[in-house]
Amino acid sequence: MFESIINLFFPKVCSGCSSFLLSNENVICTVCRHDIPLTNHHLNPENDAFKKFYGRIPVMHTSALFYFHKKGIAQELIHNLKYKGHEEIGAILGEWYAEDLKTIDLLQSVDEIIPVPLHRRKLKERGYNQVTAFGKALSSSLNIDYNDSILVRNVYSKTQSKKNLLGRTEGIESTFDVSFTEKDHNKHFLLIDDVITTGSTLEACSRALLKIPGAKISIVCMAMAQS
Repeated sequence: MFESIINLFFPKVCSGCSSFLLSNENVICTVCRHDIPLTNHHLNPENDAFKKFYGRIPVMHTSALFYFHKKGIAQELIHNLKYKGHEEIGAILGEWYAEDLKTIDLLQSVDEIIPVPLHRRKLKERGYNQVTAFGKALSSSLNIDYNDSILVRNVYSKTQSKKNLLGRTEGIESTFDVSFTEKDHNKHFLLIDDVITTGSTLEACSRALLKIPGAKISIVCMAMAQS
């Protein structure tokens, strides 16, 4: 009853379309769940996300849950997650995508989930890493350890979305590094991020992780930008 009173004065709204949520809906309304452009990457090992890294880095698997279009549901979700403090969006998307990822044989050998890190200054400014809740939800659902300390970002940079293609790729190789011990050798790492755009950040993170002897890399993201 107390929750009903709170909802009466502070009704919960969908993070995708801002419509009021029904009592059986959580974070994302049923209409948005239906309308969001799913990639179905989990059904095709050689999907367009996987092909994005052909000839760039060796990856075991690459996929994203949905396609990112400007002014669409996906953009609204990612914006609210990244800039409005709605970390619950990441958790919901992680729980959602985990059910698909459980069907992928290549991911059964993953040892640790690794988030693309924020620089400590950016983390202090924002207060959270937007992929943390997503990663922890995957960790819980897939029963895989979550490790946010092995991969580090050494260089502070401004928001990627405000940069052009050249700005996103320039000097990115030296941005990330790893801190590892012998126990990290020969592990299969699942690298996660919010949106695959040019792939330069994920490539740089993968190259850093591949400094670890015997390391294998897979990549999973919430969304993939589609031109």
